[in-house]
Amino acid sequence: MSGYANAAVTASAAVARKPVTLHQIRELAAAGEKLTMLTCYDATFAKLHDTAGVELLLVGDSLGMTVQGATTTVPVTLEHMAYHVRCVAAGNATAWVIGDLPYGTYHESAAHAYASARTLMQAGAHMVKLEGGAAWAVDTVKFLTERGVPVCAHIGLTPQTVHALGGWRIQGRSEGAAANLVAQGKALEAAGAAMIVVELVPSAVGKLLAEALTIPVIGIGAGKDVDGQVLVMHDMLGFTTGKLPRFVKNFAQGTESTFGAISAYVAAVKGGSFPETQHGYDA
Repeated sequence: MSGYANAAVTASAAVARKPVTLHQIRELAAAGEKLTMLTCYDATFAKLHDTAGVELLLVGDSLGMTVQGATTTVPVTLEHMAYHVRCVAAGNATAWVIGDLPYGTYHESAAHAYASARTLMQAGAHMVKLEGGAAWAVDTVKFLTERGVPVCAHIGLTPQTVHALGGWRIQGRSEGAAANLVAQGKALEAAGAAMIVVELVPSAVGKLLAEALTIPVIGIGAGKDVDGQVLVMHDMLGFTTGKLPRFVKNFAQGTESTFGAISAYVAAVKGGSFPETQHGYDA
């Protein structure tokens, strides 16, 4: 498909849809329809993702690695995040935009977290995401949601603290660790979190979380039984070089355009063919 034809398809598709709301996200998850999320960092890809039917655009601090060339997400600043949220918001028409609160911008105090969240919301985010399930994170979620800030929590493998976790390691493998993740999820939900991302856990743990919580659970390397899937855009388009996690699939293979690859991802998640099997999540 040519660039002009692709633009025409995206423009016509965008007109037909209404903006995604948090209420709609909850209804889709409750009805058993799998939610689709992709990372996004600029206006062009925001338009492509949105038109292909991706409901949730995550302006992730993964941009530290995918865009800036860092080895972790830690160097990303709030100013970086606000800039990319603005870019995504400018290209998006209907998807729900989630902005990552970067390392060090919500840990000092709940008031500090609110100031950081305000910056991303004013830049165009509909929701902010923060990592961690300990008591301080639960208190911060409560502080934010009581002030009208929608929050997506992130548990399991938390990239901002990857050094403290001993590297990119599967979380929740023991019975006690799995129970702790479920307890964290319940506490975050009770504090007001409207969504949870769970990363790199055994598929059985992803299933436990989805069954234990009433809010949508979005998995990345968490098996098939969660409420939705998220991938880093560069990974699923085959842009990333080097060794990739086993849960990643290159959706650009066999497609003729970037839009086709994104559409294939949406169809695979919605149809239940991605993740293809549970194998690879538990080893």
